[in-house]
Amino acid sequence: MSSIPQALSIAGSDNGGGAGVQADLKTFQELGVYGMTVITAIAAQNTTGVQGVFPIPYDGIAQQLDSTGEDFQPTAAKTGMLYSAEIIRLVAQKWRHYRWSNLVIDPVMVAKGGAPLLQQEAVQALVTELLPHALITTPNIPEAELLTGMSITNLNQREEAARQIVQMGSTYALVKGGHDEGSGMIVDVLYDGQSFHYLENVRVVTRHTHGTGCTYSAAITAELAKGSPVLAAVTTARAFIQAAIEDELGIGAGHGPTNHFAYQRRQRGEQ
Repeated sequence: MSSIPQALSIAGSDNGGGAGVQADLKTFQELGVYGMTVITAIAAQNTTGVQGVFPIPYDGIAQQLDSTGEDFQPTAAKTGMLYSAEIIRLVAQKWRHYRWSNLVIDPVMVAKGGAPLLQQEAVQALVTELLPHALITTPNIPEAELLTGMSITNLNQREEAARQIVQMGSTYALVKGGHDEGSGMIVDVLYDGQSFHYLENVRVVTRHTHGTGCTYSAAITAELAKGSPVLAAVTTARAFIQAAIEDELGIGAGHGPTNHFAYQRRQRGEQ
């Protein structure tokens, strides 16, 4: 049996390459993990917005999950855009069937340009069907508001949202601070059911942030696949996404993609 760590992304396709399974595969590769995908929907999008979302038929997603489960051994997996309640229930069913572990839920609900990526009735299915299987759930502030029904405007409310997400069944919750623009620092709140950990970084003023959530959660998934504990995985992932935002590529006329090369280039001492 291969000793190469394997990670699975169950998410949508972004033809622009900045988010979705494309961002996940780039991140897995950069962190030394063999990546696989189950594609749930195809988004027609670029840096200026989402022009269309085309869900993959239910049977097509089920067959992808079975094809993966029958031949591969992912040691961690993440979910991104799941689109509908039906797909969420299917993923939860296959997760139990194949006894996969180390599930990272990135509750992708709204695109950077504001387009909804998760149907309204699917939010409840995410909470009841999939969150109880999660090792860690990684919402940004708008996603945490949708999951909990709270309004989140300060750090205390982010902590409370993290508590509620853990109460929903996720072992850990990471409520990210990127949408809190009242400070020159970004503070991400990690809660393990007992204590809080705070990951701070300087806010980078840039429009090139497309796919940050996908990339961040993919980096966590890759580190978990390699056997890292959750706090260590999140810490490495935070450094990965910070580098990806700071060393911008400048691609596209709108919200451009982050730089998936940046972290390893820094590790090697390259510019």
